[in-house]
Amino acid sequence: MIQAILFDFNGVIINDERIHLKAYREVLATEGVELTDDDYFSCLGMDDVAFTRAAFARVNKPVTEELMREVIRREHELHRKFIAEELPVASGVVAFIKGLARHYNLGIVSMAERSEIDHVLKLAGISDQFPVVVSAARDLSHKPAPDCYLLGLSLLNERRQRLRKLPILASECVVIEDAPPGIEAARAAGMRTIGVTTTVSEETLREAHADVVTPNLGDWNADAVRHLFG
Repeated sequence: MIQAILFDFNGVIINDERIHLKAYREVLATEGVELTDDDYFSCLGMDDVAFTRAAFARVNKPVTEELMREVIRREHELHRKFIAEELPVASGVVAFIKGLARHYNLGIVSMAERSEIDHVLKLAGISDQFPVVVSAARDLSHKPAPDCYLLGLSLLNERRQRLRKLPILASECVVIEDAPPGIEAARAAGMRTIGVTTTVSEETLREAHADVVTPNLGDWNADAVRHLFG
């Protein structure tokens, strides 16, 4: 029986991968670094640090720690500007999350930085729906490594222990992802998966062996999850 639902963030809760692409393209261009669509989408699952280093490495340019942090800061600033007028978080996704929270343990497992996750959750009015959030950290391997999902499960179980509840098994978790590295990370952690086609095609998600693929989380509810996964 499924006990927990773990959400990726970018491309799942907020449909913003192409917004990040636009922001990074503008910022990197000022440093003489070209960013194509293929460049960006080949790096899905990376955190900002790994992504920025990869961008400079592709054009054989060195990047200092100071410059890397400045690029990331400017990209975050531009991303916030782009989403300020119209937040790309669908009302159906918000309703789905709130419905799930009544029946399941919820968490976010993302390679985004915590400040960016908190900013969007606050704007969408769902900050209180996720008692566990895993975000980018220096000592955490990015997806497709399973580390982040194993950490998410560990944090959920620490919380359950404080509440004197039995621990959750990996096989009792469903992960919602928008890209192959995330699907692969969840599967490597022993979890079930739903792929949502906000970022890549259905075929690409099925090739990554997502258990279920859907075009729109807004069409889902807790009963649908229970029916499919038990």
